[in-house]
Amino acid sequence: MANHKSAKKRIRQSEKRKLHNKYYAKTARNAVKNLRDIENKEEAKTLLPNVCSLLDKLAKKNIIHKNKASNLKSGLSVKVNNM
Repeated sequence: MANHKSAKKRIRQSEKRKLHNKYYAKTARNAVKNLRDIENKEEAKTLLPNVCSLLDKLAKKNIIHKNKASNLKSGLSVKVNNM
């Protein structure tokens, strides 16, 4: 266990950030999964910009890596276009 006051604060901060990041990463995974499960092309086209925006925001805040966001967006775009 930490002995210094600043170390104890750092532990509290990292735990809080971990929960915050975990929530948003899970939200993104669910959004991607829902988009992949859609069969209707028109519905998928309307949902794609929202999912891409969400991935960009998470990459900007370093919750997910920028290359992972790019790979997900690319794969989803290909899937929607090939419907």
